[in-house]
Amino acid sequence: MRQSDISVIFDMDGTIFDTERLVLDCWEQVGERHGILGIREVFMHCIGTNNVRTQEIVYEHYGNDFPYEKFRGESSVLFHEIAGTQGIPVKPGAAELLKYLSEEKVPLGLASSTRLAVVTQELQEAGLYDYFHVVVGGDLLKNSKPAPDIYMMTCRRMGALPENTYAVEDSYNGIRSAHSACLRPIMVPDLMPATEEMRNLSVAVFEDLFQVKEYFATILG
Repeated sequence: MRQSDISVIFDMDGTIFDTERLVLDCWEQVGERHGILGIREVFMHCIGTNNVRTQEIVYEHYGNDFPYEKFRGESSVLFHEIAGTQGIPVKPGAAELLKYLSEEKVPLGLASSTRLAVVTQELQEAGLYDYFHVVVGGDLLKNSKPAPDIYMMTCRRMGALPENTYAVEDSYNGIRSAHSACLRPIMVPDLMPATEEMRNLSVAVFEDLFQVKEYFATILG
């Protein structure tokens, strides 16, 4: 495969930003505040999905009378309080990887289950937005990861062939989504370890983004 054939699409939360742990911490704090049990287990099922699917998963576990909007609102306020004072942490190696691929003229896209407005703001604040040729948020589609829709849309907007496009992901739902869209998934586990299924669906599994950079260096020569 020639260098000019390759494209790379990134997930955001848990891949570029170390936000999954922060969101989980906020969920657990709000859950403890209201005596809600089993928050961590439910959260793990929600990783990589958009807000619509997250709400469905929460209702599946707690019932349709669960005050989801109130819970989500309190968690969001807490998240922004912490992020506003401490900033949103960027994953080690993320900036280096994006800079390297950009210098190698590799087209870059971003496919996040988070709302586009939030994705745009967070990438801009971190100084990473301009690396991406196309940015797609989860609110632009009906079907969330693990459905292939978001990767298919991002490839179409980039003019990229899925079979020549790598997807860098941290979550099970993200890897399933990229694989279903016929991309070449690379998993960098965050909160959840790589299972046998994930290794079978991925072209590679790495501990961090520095290793991903080394991997692409061997491909790009």
